[in-house]
Amino acid sequence: MNISASLATFADMYKLVKPVFFTMDPETAHHRVTGGLRAFTKIWGAKSLLKSLYTVNDSRLEREVFGLKFKNPVGLAAGFDKNAEYIEEMVGLGFGFIEIGTVTPRPQPGNDKPRMFRLVEDKGLINRMGFNNQGADVAAGRLRRLKDRNNLIIGGNIGKNKTTPNEEAVDDYIYCFNALFEYVDYFVVNVSSPNTPGLRDLQEKEPLKKILNTLQDLNYTKYIQRPILLKIAPDLTDSQLDDIVEIVTETKIAGVIATNTTISREGLHSNPALAKEAGGVSGKPLTKRSTGVIRYLAERSNRSFPIIGVGGIHSAEDAIEKLEAGASLVQVYTGFIYEGPALISRICKKLLKS
Repeated sequence: MNISASLATFADMYKLVKPVFFTMDPETAHHRVTGGLRAFTKIWGAKSLLKSLYTVNDSRLEREVFGLKFKNPVGLAAGFDKNAEYIEEMVGLGFGFIEIGTVTPRPQPGNDKPRMFRLVEDKGLINRMGFNNQGADVAAGRLRRLKDRNNLIIGGNIGKNKTTPNEEAVDDYIYCFNALFEYVDYFVVNVSSPNTPGLRDLQEKEPLKKILNTLQDLNYTKYIQRPILLKIAPDLTDSQLDDIVEIVTETKIAGVIATNTTISREGLHSNPALAKEAGGVSGKPLTKRSTGVIRYLAERSNRSFPIIGVGGIHSAEDAIEKLEAGASLVQVYTGFIYEGPALISRICKKLLKS
């Protein structure tokens, strides 16, 4: 067996260990995997080994989007590294960018456990985490102390605290924006999670414009501006998506991330009792709808702003479908959990072939 085949075999070892992790509660498994990755990367030569296994370096993969240069178009979606704890460890897995968060001004524990459930038959997840995080200042401190950023683009996904009334939500977004400004390359305004009561009400036209215009005004006072994106729900109607196009145009934000998790349970095949758990669904059940939202936004806006496509990417073909629908970049999360870290290199290699 040649070296490249040996590396490919090693890279797919996740398939052997995944059944062990899937016997655990999803949140416990997440901490075991990230903790194990951290321990492994402390071994001499481990980071170089990971890069040789998973990173595809080719200038043809580079993308320039909203003024930033991405070494490849495949990113890690928000939610996996909420507190900016594992960026140095994740660098070697081949991502073109990593989005931390969702971060809120004050630390909060999130919703009661259990709050994440696997829909194995559907290759999906239900989560109702509730923006559990250690707060914007902690995340900023970790980013400030990063030793090995490796030219990686880092995004900051920001939200409001659960106890903050919607009429005061803009203050929470301002706080997070200021706290993270020096340490992230772009911002994502998250008003689309279904797991913070009342949050999705902020997607309505007037409150959303208030938040985005306020952040843009603040952005213009800085010595250098950061791109601001809006993350939207897949459950918006066509009329609401039309409003999103209008709002992006009016506020002159950099673009949109489509989409967050869905509250729909349509077409699920997993245990009905499990499927009824409260929370947002991610993974394969979201593939078609998120791609549809991307295509609708791209067509209605005449591709006038960039879109980051996320939702149900479990293969290179899924990623390419979103790019062809109008996305400039893509992100993975649930697909990363089900398919393992080799997913990123498979997408990059397929893009090079196509």
